[in-house]
Amino acid sequence: MGKEKKTESHSNGSYNYKMFKCFNRKFKINEVQPTNDVRDAFCKFSVGGGGGGGDGDRSSGVMGAEQLCSFLDDHHVHSVTTVAEAQRLIDEVIRRRHHVTRFTRHGLDLDDFFNFLFYDDLNPPIKSHVHQDMTAPLSHYFIYTGHNSYLTGNQLSSDCSEVPVIKALQRGVRVIELDLWPNSTGTDINVLHGSSPYPVIITLEDHLTADLQAKVAEMATKIFGQMLYYPESDNLEEFPSPASLLHRIIISTKPPKEYLESRNPLVKQKDNSNVCPSSEEETLVTEEIQTLESMLSCDDSETKSDSDQQEEEEEASEEQKPVYKRLITIHAGKPKGSVKEEMKGAVDKVRRLSLSEQELDRTCSSNSQDVVRFTQKNLLRIYPKGTRINSSNYKPLIGWTHGAQMIAFNMQGYGKSLWMMHGMFRANGGCGYVKKPNFLMKKGFHEEVFDPRKKLPVKVYMGDGWRLDFSHTHFDAYSPPDFYTKMFIVGVPADNAKRKTKIIEDNWYPIWDEEFSFPLTVPELALLRIEVREYDMSEKDDFGGQTCLPVSELRPGIRSVPLYDKKGEKMKSVRLLMRFIFE
Repeated sequence: MGKEKKTESHSNGSYNYKMFKCFNRKFKINEVQPTNDVRDAFCKFSVGGGGGGGDGDRSSGVMGAEQLCSFLDDHHVHSVTTVAEAQRLIDEVIRRRHHVTRFTRHGLDLDDFFNFLFYDDLNPPIKSHVHQDMTAPLSHYFIYTGHNSYLTGNQLSSDCSEVPVIKALQRGVRVIELDLWPNSTGTDINVLHGSSPYPVIITLEDHLTADLQAKVAEMATKIFGQMLYYPESDNLEEFPSPASLLHRIIISTKPPKEYLESRNPLVKQKDNSNVCPSSEEETLVTEEIQTLESMLSCDDSETKSDSDQQEEEEEASEEQKPVYKRLITIHAGKPKGSVKEEMKGAVDKVRRLSLSEQELDRTCSSNSQDVVRFTQKNLLRIYPKGTRINSSNYKPLIGWTHGAQMIAFNMQGYGKSLWMMHGMFRANGGCGYVKKPNFLMKKGFHEEVFDPRKKLPVKVYMGDGWRLDFSHTHFDAYSPPDFYTKMFIVGVPADNAKRKTKIIEDNWYPIWDEEFSFPLTVPELALLRIEVREYDMSEKDDFGGQTCLPVSELRPGIRSVPLYDKKGEKMKSVRLLMRFIFE
């Protein structure tokens, strides 16, 4: 592999690669051509080229608006089926490719049709608009959640800025975390260590005195105004729906720090300078944390949890209550018996619990149904363990399969786990709220999870765009790249699978034309992760792009699939042509 910058030389449809500074290797640039499936579809639906009842060369026909409409209805199960909409698509393709109007070109030829299939904005793999029911309570949705949203890098020494918060909101994140601390004089507040219209939830890690809490209430009311939502009653029996909270802001927080200190000497002894960014999360020093697993079996006589502390704070006199308490919509509460008993029975109000990733693993292994039952009405937030100081992330599927709504992720990092998060929340138009599958909201969850449902055949035709986005020596200093595609199903354990295409050598336009089948038991929670690599004999294979798509949102038929870089930013030109079928 050669990463050093080389002098590019390409003319007459070829690339020249220098070897040992004295030899030239010339490789012809082969323009990408329609696959047999594309040609067959065009032949079937075009007029005058062997399709539509006519005779002749199948590549010489024309596909007008009626024919394109028939193709979309028959082959794609497309939601847009009117002739007028099909004509609009034809006009746009002709404008892009020929810079002329429909008055000089009335339909698509084979190359036009092929290019239409490759335009990811005209022929995307998933829907680009909100289409799920948004009128259910908040607990019925997976919610795009950030962790330490204000950090620009690692969890210990990186700067704090509003830029990551803005970027997260623009990406669709709906839960933003802010840590509030007094400044050095104790007189002000520091926040330390375009988007969807659906509600933004701000989680506050409160380290403030009562006076500064009142100041937070004043600031929040003044800044957010009518956008700030809070309920009239402290006892919400059910969370409001996303649809009822359009353009609103919700505050979620745990008990104020001074009340925790007055009831728990361990909290008082902690030195603020050694506390990690989130008070409810793990620190790098040894600290006893009560897990939900133990809470499920404990009774009132045992050590009190954070939610127990919250209840005691709520029972304090009116004079002790912080002014900003009335602004809190989502908070912790104390069960009347054990948490396990509350999960099995009716409760008089809803709340949120927070668990570390390790606590979630332990709890789900022994009390999985109780966790699912709890998340049918309440909110469960999962956060990264404290040792992830490099802003890495954990695998979110265990939380999603148990109904956890808020899987808090470090958006500052990148990697496969973050790609999964991006993939999940591309669903439902990227609005930041994805409706949980029905089986997670039913009492018969345990039997339904392992009931086989579907099979997903996936065909990878070809790829394009690397030549436009990269130097011709980026992947290999001496020859064109050798691309291959890897595909993964990430979901419940029974569905996890991976497949790999053959390697196409020395070609900027790889044509794999391979089909794979993925049996699925729970397609509602399955993600299709796609990664393109460039084979390297002597070093690690080079990264060529990735994407992650929710299986439940895939649109059947031949689709253009855009790829993203390691940080989740869309690549300018790189895309795959693929076909999806549900059986």
